[in-house]
Amino acid sequence: MPSPEIQRVLIYRLGSLGDTVVALPAFHLIARQFPTAERRLLTNLPVHAKAPSSAAVLENSGLIHATMNYPVGLRSLRALWTLRREIKKFRPNILIYLAPPRGLSATRRDALFFRLCGVKQIIGLPNTEDLQHPRWLNKDISGYVLPEPPRPNLPPNIGLPLDQILEPEASRIARCLAPLGDAHIEDPASWDLCLTTAEQQKAVYELAPIANHPIIAAAIGTKVQAKDWGVDNWRAVLTQLAAELPNHRIVLVGAPQEAADSATAAAAWEGRVLNLCGQLSPRETAAVLAHAQLFLGLDSGPMHLAAAVATPVVAIFAARNRPVHWFPFGPQHRIVYHKTDCWGCGLETCIAQQKKCLTSITVEEALAAIRKSLAATSRVTQA
Repeated sequence: MPSPEIQRVLIYRLGSLGDTVVALPAFHLIARQFPTAERRLLTNLPVHAKAPSSAAVLENSGLIHATMNYPVGLRSLRALWTLRREIKKFRPNILIYLAPPRGLSATRRDALFFRLCGVKQIIGLPNTEDLQHPRWLNKDISGYVLPEPPRPNLPPNIGLPLDQILEPEASRIARCLAPLGDAHIEDPASWDLCLTTAEQQKAVYELAPIANHPIIAAAIGTKVQAKDWGVDNWRAVLTQLAAELPNHRIVLVGAPQEAADSATAAAAWEGRVLNLCGQLSPRETAAVLAHAQLFLGLDSGPMHLAAAVATPVVAIFAARNRPVHWFPFGPQHRIVYHKTDCWGCGLETCIAQQKKCLTSITVEEALAAIRKSLAATSRVTQA
């Protein structure tokens, strides 16, 4: 049980939209274990115009109470001293380490810095190679045994052997936080964004022009070139869906810079499209996605938001990451993923291979996954 003396908790998590959503079970666990403590998030400001901050995802949720800025790539001794002074002023009783692993040496440097800030207890530090990396799902490592049948977060259409599939990032984080207790990553409540009434009302207001129609949501943009499937592919998919689903309406979400390409991709929907790119906060976007029958998109923050509100996802994934590490969590999603000989490259810009993992994915493959997902959703609705 947590000590009643814990009054101030500092949570260290870097990243933006998707990185924050996959850590939601950890934030819920921390809130359960320290319900009366002041919980502050130490995080970075976005490094890309299309990347909302972690604070924008967690504000008004009750999972944190305030944020502190951690400048990415911090090298200035003066800036480090300023951050140290701010942390010492807060006087955290405990630090919860949720930062993405950067190697054991970097982890040890982080731990030393926080000790110099006066932090006496750190939980979640990935101080072993096992905690630094996601596990292969067919391996027994340090007592971890693959449940049978496989974990329900595995999409039904991956078709890869388990020795080529990595555990979800949410699971790796949960292992780091084992001293705090069970993060219950397979409980839908652990993914609750705790949307406010105002955020939910905002979604209803924005969707009013297409009320009483089934909705498909789409976010086709990405800040990473190696993830981009291309506007032409999305236009071919959405043009075919417009013909097959005359009663549906489509909602486009994403960054302001993605509004024009999104409109181009959905041109065939004519008067049945609602382009909300750049008009909503991340949490308002999640509230809108909760009304959708299906979400279409890429490996992106909006994809993780859709999964968090239990909207089925069909996503086109590059092979820059190995499955299932960054897939949306939940059994209802369908992922189109091609394993190529260069899989797991981690590249943000792919020139030499010309994105062959993505260019090999056809429009018909995407449509087949969408049709299967819509059929499954219809069966659930009818039941």
